[in-house]
Amino acid sequence: MNGGWTYILTNRPNGVLYTGVTADLVPRVYQHRSGEVSGFTSRYGIGRLVWFEWHQEIVSAIAREKSIKNWARADKVRLIRASNWEWVDLYPGLL
Repeated sequence: MNGGWTYILTNRPNGVLYTGVTADLVPRVYQHRSGEVSGFTSRYGIGRLVWFEWHQEIVSAIAREKSIKNWARADKVRLIRASNWEWVDLYPGLL
């Protein structure tokens, strides 16, 4: 089984947060950014990648996503700020 990514997107620093999981990070984030994904992310203009993490097994990535989704917002913000204090969009660095 292949690995996967757990990631957090936002619409602006300290804005609305979205936590997701994917096997292929670059095209998935592109889908969010371009509005190809209808629903929550397109409704709130969410496309700024502010945190991501690789897992050797996709089941681990899914478990991490579910765990983070149950965290308080303050805990998610701490996770982001631990590696991305200024909420810089990390997507361009992946290309």
